[in-house]
Amino acid sequence: MIPEHLRYTAEHEWVAAADGDRVRVGITHYAQDALGDIVFVDLPETGAEVSAGDPVGEIESTKSVSELYAPVSGTVVAVNEALAQAPETINNDPYGQGWLIEIAVSPSGESDNLLDADGYRKLTAG
Repeated sequence: MIPEHLRYTAEHEWVAAADGDRVRVGITHYAQDALGDIVFVDLPETGAEVSAGDPVGEIESTKSVSELYAPVSGTVVAVNEALAQAPETINNDPYGQGWLIEIAVSPSGESDNLLDADGYRKLTAG
């Protein structure tokens, strides 16, 4: 379950183009499956400046707590507030309603470092 139109990180986040210079970010099906039942999400505040590769939050499951990393540099412009009440949405719909944040990408946002679907498939095949 690796949608072709998305880009991916080695840390199992997906990135989708949104309006203008914005991207929407979530975790992949592979990641949510490995985590198990997600019970809590700690996301950055709207307006936070983030740098590609830096931790920006945490996802807690019944198995563990995992860091969420910024896939690109920029400013957080939206946070999926619905996850505070229903974090399990990430398990049920990781590529849809389970999105995490939106980032307005800075001009040097490093989006060239993201994997395409084939690259992510190879990463998770091992």
